[in-house]
Amino acid sequence: MKRETMIIKSEDLVGLKKAAEILKSGGLVAIPTETVYGLGANALDEEATKKIFIAKGRPQDNPLIVHISDTNQLEDLVLEIPEKAYILMEKFWPGPLTLIMKKCEKVPDIITAGLDTVAIRMPNHAIARKIIELANLPIAAPSANISGRPSPTDANHVIEDLKGKVDAIVDGGRTGVGVESTVVDVTEDIPTILRPGGITEEDLLNVFSEVNVDPALKGKNKDIIPKSPGQKYKHYSPNAKMKIINGELHQMINRINKLYQEFTQKGLKVGILATEQSKWSYPCDITIVVGDRKNPSTIASNFFNSLREFDRMNVDIILAEGVEKFGIGKAIMNRMEKAAGFDIENL
Repeated sequence: MKRETMIIKSEDLVGLKKAAEILKSGGLVAIPTETVYGLGANALDEEATKKIFIAKGRPQDNPLIVHISDTNQLEDLVLEIPEKAYILMEKFWPGPLTLIMKKCEKVPDIITAGLDTVAIRMPNHAIARKIIELANLPIAAPSANISGRPSPTDANHVIEDLKGKVDAIVDGGRTGVGVESTVVDVTEDIPTILRPGGITEEDLLNVFSEVNVDPALKGKNKDIIPKSPGQKYKHYSPNAKMKIINGELHQMINRINKLYQEFTQKGLKVGILATEQSKWSYPCDITIVVGDRKNPSTIASNFFNSLREFDRMNVDIILAEGVEKFGIGKAIMNRMEKAAGFDIENL
């Protein structure tokens, strides 16, 4: 059933108080964060959080991340805070880092997909934290998009996907980081990265001498029991099929141009996801420049928006240049590979 969706500007304090009231009363509010927009509900209210899964069309074995504005809120969420968690919170909170810890009984099983752990982060976004503070509740908030679609990095993306399905959308403009938070499991002796994001493996290795990377990040695994969002299902997908070409830049350019000719001769409309270094190497009318290879954070920031632009262009297939898997490049390629359904050609 369609519902009336209120659009609230982030500078509207009265509107933000209204958003908090909606959350307290069991409603759904899309809120901006520094990573992507999140679809929020009271994390301690099972009926409220069920609405998230319905609005998004999200599988219920895919756990949610709980967002807090103050570390005092952890008391309602976790059994204990490991020493490693304290170290990471001191270093990276507020920020794009989610920690997996043992949950307490107050956390509904629907939040954790029945697991005994819960994913928690404190966003580094003034509006997100203000709304959580006004609601005085921990807020469960996966990305505010239809499940499987490219994550929303602009309020217009949320409106496109969820208007009529949620109670309110807080418009905070474009997000900054552009990819979801890094998820780290701190329940074992060695911290384990379950999802790469804005805090890189290299950042974590500046804190700890050893960090594990979950084997599921190396490819498809249909049998995985996800402890973190983004581990199991096809994610971030545009309407078009997508193919990644990996290699040296000149190799990628040559191969993409060859594939472009092959696909267009078959009558397909082709989009090309290029970078600043290659933008003059392709037909300009169907090329989107996602960012600068010398500054990969620009690629992360623009990636999801670029996929949605290709949707608006109604392309049939997207040919994408891969990026180096270093620093935030690991997060970019994680999202890109999932968006492409792991259709990758290594040169």
